[in-house]
This record gives sequence, structure tokens and C-alpha cells, in this order.
Amino acid sequence: MTGFALFFRKKIILFALSLWSVATITFFLMHSIPGDPFTTEQALPKEILQSMQAHYGLDKPLFVQYMQYMKGLLTLSLGPSLKYQDRQVMDVILEGFPISFCLGLEALFISVTLGLILGALSAIFHGRWQDKALMVFSVLGLSIPSFILATFLQYIFSMKLSLLPVARWGSFSHTILPAISLAALPTAFIARLSRASMIEVLEQDYIQTARSKGLPTFLIVTRHVLRNALLPVIAYLGPLSASILTGGFAVEKIFGIPGLGQWFVISIANRDYTVIMGLTLFYSVFLLTAVLLMDIISSFLDPRIPLQSEKT
Repeated sequence: MTGFALFFRKKIILFALSLWSVATITFFLMHSIPGDPFTTEQALPKEILQSMQAHYGLDKPLFVQYMQYMKGLLTLSLGPSLKYQDRQVMDVILEGFPISFCLGLEALFISVTLGLILGALSAIFHGRWQDKALMVFSVLGLSIPSFILATFLQYIFSMKLSLLPVARWGSFSHTILPAISLAALPTAFIARLSRASMIEVLEQDYIQTARSKGLPTFLIVTRHVLRNALLPVIAYLGPLSASILTGGFAVEKIFGIPGLGQWFVISIANRDYTVIMGLTLFYSVFLLTAVLLMDIISSFLDPRIPLQSEKT
């Protein structure tokens, strides 16, 4: 068996075990929450409540419900929403994910591009006032929660300056503020990661040799430094991509964006078990896939990171 095939087989096994663990833990946690999806401010008659529980199988023993849920997962059925009639969990995902994906793609582009630029500039001006100023910016980006930044941007650019829409989803202008809110923290983190990596690479002997030959700094950075400095950034891109592309829960709620993040918040408030478990599982699939892709990309960028060297 080749090294890549062995690596891929192990990853698939870990993938399946991780999904099973997430599905199991989420299922039992959801059913341990006090109350049920049919709890309302006005108590339902006992007969109606029992009828609804029987309709969705919630009157059966917990282990029986668990086995039915796992059987549904094997057939790629996430079940119906318990709060919205005639609405499947897969419908919620198909409706919300494209919106979250578009917003996340914009935020990911901003964070990676701006983070690498700021990290490179900080490494080039290492120890100077430019480096210190950029690091202050990155500390602020790491310290301010996205939901606080979102409300601040709404207040300044929407309510005071009237430059951008305060909320909702429609045109490109509606994506600018939420994308910036989502991108702030990863931008700062990528800037610090790339700065540390580039400073280490810039101190290598072959970089000093390239400088002594009179090569421009821009050429040295783009040809020799950037590729090696990208490795820790790519490792971070796996969980980052999954988190951003599947929706920022608080940010989507604040801006009234009908993506997966808002659906997740609503489903928790409604105790909509099947939607919560379905969205959690979908996020896990996305996260594990992104991490696997980043591992493969890292191995191609740096041959010193083998996928699997031994053969069986």
C-alpha cells in the first residue's frame, strides 16, 4: 500500500469515528436540556403534547430514539425540524449554507490577504516603529470580540455616516460590515503567525546570501520567504475555513443574515433537537474535510512533511 493510500485510509477512519462521536455526544446533550421543543409560553393541553411527542418519536426510550437517529444518518437523512412543519433539516442547510458560504468566502479572502500583507510588512520592518504599530493593531483585532466589533461598525458606518446598510441581506453592500466583523480576528492571528515565520526565515543563511547579491527585498520575500512562512498559516486555515464558511453565529444574528449561523442560534432557543444536531454534524463534516485538505496541501508545500512514508 502506498504512503498516500495509507494516510488517506487512516484519515477516513478517524473521520468516521469523529463524526460518530460528535453525533452521539450532541444527541445526548440535546436530550439532557430541560424542557422540550414543544414548550411554549402557553402550556399545551396534555393530549396535544402527547400526540406531538408520539408523532416525532419523542415518547420512545432514549436509546431507541438514538438508534433511529443513527439509522437516519446512515441513509443521509437528518430528519424533520421539530418547530417548523413540513421542513426538513437538509432544507435548512441548503437554504442557509450558500449565504454563509458567500459571506465567509469574502471574510476569508480579507483575512488571508490582509493578514499576509500585514505580517510581511511587520517582518520586513522588524523592531521598527512600523512593526510595533502593526502589532498593536493585531492585538486589538485579537482582543475585540466579533459581535462587539459588529455593533460598533453598525453604529459608525450605518447609523452615523449612513454609508452602508445596518442589516439584512441583499446586495454586495450588505456583506461589507459583516465580512469585516468576521475577518478581524483571523486577520490579526494570521498577521502574527506569518510575521513570526517570516522573521525566522529572514534570518536564514540563504536569505542573507540573496541579500548580499543585491536581490530586491520584494523579490526575496515573494520567492524565498513567503512559501516557507505559509506553512503555519495553512495549518490554521483548516479550522478557520470551516468556522467562517459555515457562518459566524453572533455576527449573522446581529446583521439579520439568514445563514446557518442565525439558524443555529434560533434552533437552540427553540430546542429544535434535529436542527441543532444536523447543523453541528454538518459543521463537523466541513471542519474535518478542511483540516484534511490543509494537511495534504502542507505536505506538497514542504516535502519534509510526509503524508506517510512507510509501506504495508
